[in-house]
Order: sequence, then C-alpha cells, then structure tokens
Amino acid sequence: MDVFFLGTGAGVPAKLRNVTSIALKLLEERGSIWLFDCGEATQHQILHTSIKPRRIEKVFITHLHGDHIYGLPGLLSSRSFQGGNTKVTVYGPSGIKDYLDISLRVSKTYLKYPLEIIEVEEGTVFEDHQFHVEAKLLDHGLPSFGYRVVEKDLPGQLLADKLQAIGVKPGPIYKKIKEGHTVEFNGQKLNPSDFLGKPQKGRIVTILGDTRPCDAIHSLAKDADFLIHEATFAGDDGELAHEYYHSTTIQAAEAAQIANVKKLCLTHISSRYDREAWLQLVQEARTVFAETMIAEDFLEVGIPLRKD
Repeated sequence: MDVFFLGTGAGVPAKLRNVTSIALKLLEERGSIWLFDCGEATQHQILHTSIKPRRIEKVFITHLHGDHIYGLPGLLSSRSFQGGNTKVTVYGPSGIKDYLDISLRVSKTYLKYPLEIIEVEEGTVFEDHQFHVEAKLLDHGLPSFGYRVVEKDLPGQLLADKLQAIGVKPGPIYKKIKEGHTVEFNGQKLNPSDFLGKPQKGRIVTILGDTRPCDAIHSLAKDADFLIHEATFAGDDGELAHEYYHSTTIQAAEAAQIANVKKLCLTHISSRYDREAWLQLVQEARTVFAETMIAEDFLEVGIPLRKD
C-alpha cells in the first residue's frame, strides 16, 4: 500500500504544484489503484509516473470544486485508449453524475469499459472482503467529503515449519491454509488456526477534502496510520482560512493530535508559499504534532504494515 501525490496545490495549477489528485496504490493488495480527486491535468501528471490508467479501479471525489474534478472526464476518456477495459466506479457528492454524463455526452465520448457513478452520502460507501470505505461530510463552502479507508485484518503469517514437521511440503495445501481453509492431510484435519500466526491488523488511511476544522475529521482520522489533511494556509492565517472554508497547518496538526494518528501529511498548499516557505509550514505544524510531513507533486509514501 502506497500513497502517490499527483497534485498537491490549491485552487489553480501552479509551476511547483498541480491541483489536487492522490493515488492510493493497492497493487500488491488487489492489483489496482484508487484515485482521490482528479484536478485538471491529472492525466498529464500520470504520464511522468509508472502509474497505468488501466489499473485505476475506483475514483473517490471529495467535492465538486473545479480544482478537484476538471481532469476527470479527460482521464476517463483516455483510459479507453490506454488498455483500460475493466470497470471503473466513481464515487462523489450529488451532482457528480450530471457532471460526467453531460461531459461525456456532449463530447461524444465512448468508453470501452463499464462506468458506474455512485453519489455518496455519509456512511459506508464501499465494502468488500479486503476494504471498508466510510465517508463523512466536512465543513466547506459546498458539500465536501472525507474518506476513511480501512484495510481489513490480514491472515497471520504461515507457520511453515510446523507444516513441514508433520510432512506437508510447500504447495497447494500451504495456499489453502493461508486462505483460512481446513485441509485434510494423511487422514487428519489441519485447522488453519494451528498453522497461522497472530492476524495482522489492517492499515487505515484517511483522505480529507477541503475543510475547516470540524468534528467529522476526528472520527474519520481516529487511529489512522496516515492522515492527509489540507493546509491551504499558514498557522497565523486562521481568520483567512476560516473565511475561505479552509484549514491552517496548525489546525491540521491539532486534528492529527486529537485523532491519535501515526503520520500527518499536509497538502492543498496555496501557491502564495514558495519552496522556501514549505519548510516553515511543516515546522510550525510539528510544534503541535511531531510526525508531520508536507506533500509535493510526485511524492510517494509507503504505508507499512502495523506492528501491533
């Protein structure tokens, strides 16, 4: 599981930061990529990476401001010409279906793969045997969601030495036990619980849309391994941030502290701050929450398995 930042700026594209788009790479877990927001030129950003659009399985839109959605119709269209033939599901606030339906219809775009569009409300928006995704409304000038991605607990490590001790050689039986199936071998039943270590706790990644400080952030981010929080403004610009429905570096750090997250990553940085100022932004956040970093375009962050 890796987080890849395709765009980390606020409002309009800038030389140092494109507008918002974040890829959650789940290549080992499910052979796919989930995209969170798709600002203008996201597909151009992808051209500079190893990301394959055909691998994109889901797109989660936080809100309908242009810097978060203007790249989506183009990306969906191009995917047809880049080997994409598997289904894509787009999740987003009310209005995302109209936006995509009109964009694709007026441009006479034909997709070579199934496209499902789900307009989300608060609560569970997706769940399968591997992941659970929850959405909550934040505090912005229009409906803006945050998403909590929870990986379900993983099977414990296979105790191969115990299997070998009773004569089981590596092969299909190992695979079945790893998947949790009871297996018969030489007239005896092998219970998976006897040959698997302690289950591995799943990881939690929280990705927020644009927001002012609010209680929903704390529940979405509770005990998260990685919290991605907008920090459009510096710490001393609290009044300006409030006026424009955004957050400061300090407010993001306070949210991370309250939610007991392991790592905070600041993004959606205003173009008023140049490269030299970025260090100051992350340093002031660290005065509140030490485990803080700042995103940059093309930054990739691995989310390690939990040790507890």
